[in-house]
Amino acid sequence: MSGFDSNPFADPYASNPFADPTVQQVTSQANRAQSALDDYNPFADQPKMPMPAANPPHYQPPTVNQDIPQPAVMQPISEPPPAYTPTGAQNIATAELQRKQEELERKAAELQAREEALRKGPYNVRANNWPPLPEKCCVGPCFYQDIVVDIPLEFQKIVRTMYYLWLFYVGILIFNMVGAMAFLISFGEGTTFGFSLLALCLFTPLSFICWFRPLYKAFRSDSSFNFMVFFFVFFFQFVLSTIYAIGIPGAGSCGLFNAISAMRKPPVTAGSYAVGGLALVIGFMWGAIALISGIMLIKVHRLYRSTGASFAKAQQEFTSGVLRNEHVQQAAATAVTGAAHQAMNQTAAGNRY
Repeated sequence: MSGFDSNPFADPYASNPFADPTVQQVTSQANRAQSALDDYNPFADQPKMPMPAANPPHYQPPTVNQDIPQPAVMQPISEPPPAYTPTGAQNIATAELQRKQEELERKAAELQAREEALRKGPYNVRANNWPPLPEKCCVGPCFYQDIVVDIPLEFQKIVRTMYYLWLFYVGILIFNMVGAMAFLISFGEGTTFGFSLLALCLFTPLSFICWFRPLYKAFRSDSSFNFMVFFFVFFFQFVLSTIYAIGIPGAGSCGLFNAISAMRKPPVTAGSYAVGGLALVIGFMWGAIALISGIMLIKVHRLYRSTGASFAKAQQEFTSGVLRNEHVQQAAATAVTGAAHQAMNQTAAGNRY
């Protein structure tokens, strides 16, 4: 059987792949490496490596040119600002300021026109304009009154307030007379109606002449004497308004007591309650004007004290005013002349005898 191949099924004409020289070279190299690996002993003596020196030389590290960090600086950007757009509130404020400016200019023009007319008038005489009566009336105006022209700007508000207070006072007097007339019709009380009518006819002109006009002239010319007259008269009006608010029966006022008595008088009817309610409303009105009068009296007194006025100054103004009065001077001259003539006559008669 030696003449037969080891592989009976192999192709006799096929070549042996292991007979290739390239394959044989690789196989031989692998065998040598394997044999060398098998012969390696890690515990065998190894050649000694040179030890490093005890003091190794120092080497200068290479220098690297690094830039020093600088702080960041914001460069300004030249950009145009955004377009301004006014808001609605700013438009309203601007319009309000413009309106006030126009109003002030109009008032200044009116004041200048009035002053110009007064300067150009004959002898600078101011025509009376109060009370504002029609031209066909048999009685003409008695006073000249113009708060804008006569009164300084810082006192115009309080003078105008006092003028409105005087109008309110006259209105209460009229309303009080109407309530007293209701008492007369319902209960036959003629005393209350008579005194209320007298108060209306008497206090309406006297209140204007005795306390409003002095106040007007006091602020117009800074007169201490007129301030004193105002304080004296206005204080009594304050007291009288308080008494009228109480409503003492038979005093000519429809106040609290008269309202209660009207509601309790028999026979109690709806008319009694109506008259009592009307008197109660009038009493509240008297109380309101008394309160307002007290407040305004205090305010005017504070202004009076702030102007540096005093009672001595009022006396001085009164004395100088009396001495400068033409009627007083004429009366004094007449009295002195009469006394001189009488003394001369008595002397001549004594010499005769």
